[in-house]
Amino acid sequence: MRIAVVDYGMGNLRSVQKALEHVAPAEEVVVTSDPAEIVSSDRVVFPGQGAMPDCMRELETLGLRRAVLEAARTKPFLGICIGLQMLFERSEEGEVAGLGLLKGSVRRFVPANMFDEEGFRLKVPHMGWNRVEQTRNHPLWQGIAQGTRFYFVHSYHVVPDSADIVAAHASYPTPFAAAVSVANLFAVQFHPEKSDVAGLRLLSNFVSWNVGSMPRPAPTIC
Repeated sequence: MRIAVVDYGMGNLRSVQKALEHVAPAEEVVVTSDPAEIVSSDRVVFPGQGAMPDCMRELETLGLRRAVLEAARTKPFLGICIGLQMLFERSEEGEVAGLGLLKGSVRRFVPANMFDEEGFRLKVPHMGWNRVEQTRNHPLWQGIAQGTRFYFVHSYHVVPDSADIVAAHASYPTPFAAAVSVANLFAVQFHPEKSDVAGLRLLSNFVSWNVGSMPRPAPTIC
């Protein structure tokens, strides 16, 4: 099996690669910016960090849009952080268009809402460990307890048009989508490669995920 980690110059790619190699030592893990290699791989991981306008620009410059969209529609596909946000139609960050694969938008945490229960202001970006509450069963949650903490670093979050695709939420301080899933696609706002045992378990589940047992794509895939 070949697992491609998409390299468009924006992300902690080596950490993702090493985590995948740790959970799947018998498989080939490649970090690549070659569209043909992405399309021909068995599974694709789409990570990212930084500003979404920069990420979209680099993706276009390298000619990777078509390959990423094809992979997201046809094979086991895992989006991470900006790799989740870029799947949606538009972001408030730079008012930039995303890939438009999923219907919805990417929005910044609202400053007026950023207070905890004791009235203390919460910082943006949201950085650190936070509980993730699974909203429905999914093979990638296998062996991961409800309320497990994962590591987040982000100032923006996705707002899907349909709640049906949300696979988990977290709160900061109000709930936001922490994971989405449609058919062969699963994407998370947190960083599994930085999330210790739980993150490695999610990556291991991705490697062994039998997409053939999942339902057909929902209408939210454009």
